[in-house]
Amino acid sequence: MSERPLVVVDADVLGRRRTGDETYVTQLLRELPAVAADLRIAAVTRDPELVPDGIEPVQLSARSQELRMAVTLPRLLRRLRPDVAHFIHALPLRCPCPAVVTVQDLSWERDPSVFGFWDLATFKVFVRRAVRKSERVLAISERTKSDLIELYRTMSDKIVVTPLAPDPAFVPAGEHDSFLLFVSAIEPRKQPLAAIDAANAVGRSLVVVGPPKDPDLVAELTRRGADVRGYVPKEELVRLYQQAACLVFPSRYEGFGLPVVEAMACGTPVVAAPEKAMQEVAGDAAVFTDDLADGVRRALADRVRLSAAGLERAKAFSWRETARITADVYRSVLGA
Repeated sequence: MSERPLVVVDADVLGRRRTGDETYVTQLLRELPAVAADLRIAAVTRDPELVPDGIEPVQLSARSQELRMAVTLPRLLRRLRPDVAHFIHALPLRCPCPAVVTVQDLSWERDPSVFGFWDLATFKVFVRRAVRKSERVLAISERTKSDLIELYRTMSDKIVVTPLAPDPAFVPAGEHDSFLLFVSAIEPRKQPLAAIDAANAVGRSLVVVGPPKDPDLVAELTRRGADVRGYVPKEELVRLYQQAACLVFPSRYEGFGLPVVEAMACGTPVVAAPEKAMQEVAGDAAVFTDDLADGVRRALADRVRLSAAGLERAKAFSWRETARITADVYRSVLGA
C-alpha cells in the first residue's frame, strides 16, 4: 500500500489568542481527521499539546516571526518534505512544495487608515505574494473572494470559499440578561465606541470581550461605562452569548464576522452594521442598520423571531463541511 501524502498545516496561531485566526485553525484541525483519512495531516506549532487528536504535532519555536518565516520554517519544510503545505495569510520566504493559503479578509486594502505603517506594508506585500504564489487560495466568504478578484486580480477558479462556523459549544441556554454584548478585538475598524454609545442610548450595560489591541480605545470604553473583560475562555464566552440581550457588532469591515454566527447559534439576536460579509452570513436573521440604538430597540422587540431565525441560519455553517472542502482542495493540488 502506498504511503499517504503528507499535508503540513502552519498552526503557529494556536495558543496565541489571535481570535478568528486561532479559531479557524483549531476547528479545521479538529475536523480534518474525519474527512481526510487518505492524507497524513501534520501541524507546525509552538505548543504541541494544543494540536487535536488525529493530527501529527511538529514543534517549532519562534523568537521572531520574521526569522521563523525566513529561516526556521523553510528549513523545517525541507526536512519534512510535505506534498502540500497550508498557510494563513503569508507563505514562508521559500516553500519547497505546493502551497495553499487561507485569506480571512483584505481589511488593509479596504481601510488602510486603521493600520500602522509597518503592519500595513507587511500585509500589503506578503499577503499579495502568498496569493500569487499559492496553488489555491481559500477565502472564508464570498465577500473575501470578490475582494481577492477585484483588488489582487486573482483568477476566480483559483479561489475556493470555505466559510467559518460556530464551535459546537455555542448552543442556546434558554435564559438571557439585560446587558448587550460586543465581541471582537478592540481596534478602530471594529468601532467599539459605537457599541457603547448605542448601549448608553437605550439604557443598557455593555460587556466587551476581545483582545485589547488599542489601549486608548479600552480606556475610552471604560470611561463611557463599558465592562471591558479582555480575552475570556471559551466557556465564559459561550455563557455571555447565551445570557446577552443581543450582540452589537458595528464593525465596518469583516471577512466573515464570526461573532455573528456564534451569537445566532446561541439564539441571541444580532444588531450589526450593514456590512457585506455579515449580511452574507446572517441574511434576514439579524438587524442591519447604521443607527445601532434603534437597531437594538427593534431587536429586543422582535427577540423571539430573530432568535429562531438565527438558530436556523447558523445550521448552514459547519466546521465538518469546511474541513471536507479544504481536504478536497488538498487533493486537487496533489493531483495537479
